[in-house]
Amino acid sequence: MFGLGTQEILFIALIVLLFFGGKRIPELMKGLGKGVRSFKDGMNGKEDEEKKDDEHK
Repeated sequence: MFGLGTQEILFIALIVLLFFGGKRIPELMKGLGKGVRSFKDGMNGKEDEEKKDDEHK
């Protein structure tokens, strides 16, 4: 994965933990997951279908 080894990933995780604290990390991951899901839906055209359904109502 991008040429990163286990030690580098653990070091990055430690820095993130120190930066944001243990309580904020689940919130950040939830937001990241929503963003990725929204991006995938946009790429698949699901957003366009929902807008068309809303216009017909």
